[in-house]
Amino acid sequence: MSEIINAFSLFFALLNPFLVGVYLVQFIRTLEARQFTAVLVRGGCIAGLVFMVFAIAGDRVFGLIGIRFAAFQVFGGVVFILIAIRAVFGGAESQTALRGEAEHLAGAIAMPFLIGPATVSASVLIGAQVGPLAACSIILVVLTLTVTLVALGKLGYDRLQRANARLAERYIEIAGRIAAMIMGSIAVDMVWTGLSRLLAESPLVR
Repeated sequence: MSEIINAFSLFFALLNPFLVGVYLVQFIRTLEARQFTAVLVRGGCIAGLVFMVFAIAGDRVFGLIGIRFAAFQVFGGVVFILIAIRAVFGGAESQTALRGEAEHLAGAIAMPFLIGPATVSASVLIGAQVGPLAACSIILVVLTLTVTLVALGKLGYDRLQRANARLAERYIEIAGRIAAMIMGSIAVDMVWTGLSRLLAESPLVR
């Protein structure tokens, strides 16, 4: 049971609905609630399929293309460290360059933030820890919770925007920076874990 709770906590922390909301701030500002929710759900479905494939196939996927999973972990951690640093120092607007073109809304939501090196790595890890079936269930629950919270955040933002636009913008900045610090800490741990595995596999330390 503790393994399932840990796997859920890891995946939820990496998806991080608060930071996803900051990342999608331009969509939140410009799209109507119904349209935003529709593309968010489609993006979540795309991400869910990808995560389940990696949870079921595991690190065998990386073996097929000739790379080690630990190397992918290190790269994923570095990518998310850079994203977290941008978010901490640059705020919400620093993430707009990472979204992709606006006409591909569902894909822009799915990548590179929902589907990223860190979340793909987490899918592989939880698949190995709790088994494919439990991992797929965790992925479904976390994605559903993430999409729901971000959609509710959009509704809350719209209401707060009508009442106090300045307060709404300030909330996004503060929440985003705090969430980015948490994500950055998790990313550092991912890099450390990946490096530890690479060193353990290296013939130089045997």
